[in-house]
Amino acid sequence: MHLPTRILTAVSLLALVAVAGPAHPSTVLAQGAAAKLDDPTIVAIFDAANTYDMETGSLAVRKGHSRDVRDFGTMLVRDHRNARAQGRELSKSLKVTPTPPRDFALAKAHVAAMKSLRAARGKAFDRAFLQHEVDFHNAVIDAVTNTLLPAIQNAQLKDLVTKVAPAFVAHRDRAQSLLNGLK
Repeated sequence: MHLPTRILTAVSLLALVAVAGPAHPSTVLAQGAAAKLDDPTIVAIFDAANTYDMETGSLAVRKGHSRDVRDFGTMLVRDHRNARAQGRELSKSLKVTPTPPRDFALAKAHVAAMKSLRAARGKAFDRAFLQHEVDFHNAVIDAVTNTLLPAIQNAQLKDLVTKVAPAFVAHRDRAQSLLNGLK
């Protein structure tokens, strides 16, 4: 499976894989349906997703071939830093200790993505980075909508995730627009 597909699968099933471990997607779905996510795990996943996009955004600021890609990277860092800070503040006020999943597929996918992006240069970097951002944001949107939001028990946490969800859509749309404009 090529990198964007692996990231898409890992992120869209991140909550399920977090509990079930790596497996074929149908196996993960079957195992994950029986598993229950809790708020500390969801907080950790939310924090990680924001941190990872800050890291890829920072890489784009340094390596982006076009000014648009570097500016987009700057926006990702800023927006995800703010969302992560809000999540951490809420976690602290609720006295919730973020608890990452035992076998965190999202972390493994992020390491692979960063390795691949670090190896790319010039216009190839821009294309790979933007495709990664489209895939990453699509997967996060799917995971938030279909897995994380339904599992959140705390109303304040649900409100925060609901509030920041449109930013994931805006980032995905911007990345797609930039990707479509590449020559």
